[in-house]
Amino acid sequence: MSIHAPHLGDKIEATGLNVAIVVSRFNAHITDALLDGAKKALLDHGFAETQISVFYVPGAFEISTVANRLAQLGGHQAIVCLGCVMRGATAHFEYVCQGVTDTMSKLAQRGDIGLGNGVLTLDTEEQAQERIGGKHGHKGAEAALTAVEIACLLQSLEG
Repeated sequence: MSIHAPHLGDKIEATGLNVAIVVSRFNAHITDALLDGAKKALLDHGFAETQISVFYVPGAFEISTVANRLAQLGGHQAIVCLGCVMRGATAHFEYVCQGVTDTMSKLAQRGDIGLGNGVLTLDTEEQAQERIGGKHGHKGAEAALTAVEIACLLQSLEG
């Protein structure tokens, strides 16, 4: 038996799906663009505004705390995590990136919710611009559609 979720380019059936987007306010000029791309992608695939909830957190490190709590509460079949961490002169970058990655991995391993990772980990502002609609695509849109694709696949596995 083969079960396939819709591919990112396919039209997604949005009936019954609710999506939470957890977005960091830090580096807001980037994260606002990630959020805009995520919401546009969802709306373009048939979601209504009422199916999309946005939760703001101070920084990237706090994203996974709220995402985990949302998963525990239920009510959302997909969670999209959006943030931007840029390398600085200290080791803080590595600690934040590792912490976010570790906790999002644990959330994904639960196997009961579609999760989209749109937390950018970058060296430069130019790299960020390339990922919010530039030559590397739009990572906010990709994270949103990935979360929904996984949510659809998980639902199909349940029958």
